[in-house]
Amino acid sequence: MRTIIFRFTAPYLTSLMVLFSIFVLLRGHNEPGGGFIGGLIAASAFAIYGIACGVAPVRRALYFHPMTLAGGGLILAVLSGVLSIVFGIEFLTGLWAFPTFLGTEVALSTPLFFDIGVYLVVVGAISTIALALEEREDD
Repeated sequence: MRTIIFRFTAPYLTSLMVLFSIFVLLRGHNEPGGGFIGGLIAASAFAIYGIACGVAPVRRALYFHPMTLAGGGLILAVLSGVLSIVFGIEFLTGLWAFPTFLGTEVALSTPLFFDIGVYLVVVGAISTIALALEEREDD
C-alpha cells in the first residue's frame, strides 16, 4: 500500500501524531492520558511512516535505535522512583520542584519523569516490533 498519496501524506500525518502524543503525555497528570497512551500514539505514527516510506527512513527519523530509547526510558523511570529513596521517603513517592523559567513558574515532578520514561519504553518497544515486522514483510 505504497501509493503516491500515502507516501506524500505520511510524513505530515506522522508529525501531527507525534505532536499529539507529546500533548497526551504532558496532560496525563490532570486528565486522561500519560506516558503509555502517548507512547502508543507515537509508535503508531512511526509504524505508519514505515509502511508508507520503508524502514530505513524511520530509523533515520528516530535518530537512536528503538531499543536504546526503551532502555533509556526504563532507566529514567527507575531513577524517578529511586530519587524519593534518596530523600528518605518510600519508593515512587512523588516529589515536586517549582523552578522559574522565563519568568514563569514551571512544575517539575518525579511522576512527570516517570511518565516520560514509560513513554520512551513504549515507543522503543513497539517501534522495534513494528520495524522488525516491516523489514520481514519487505524480504
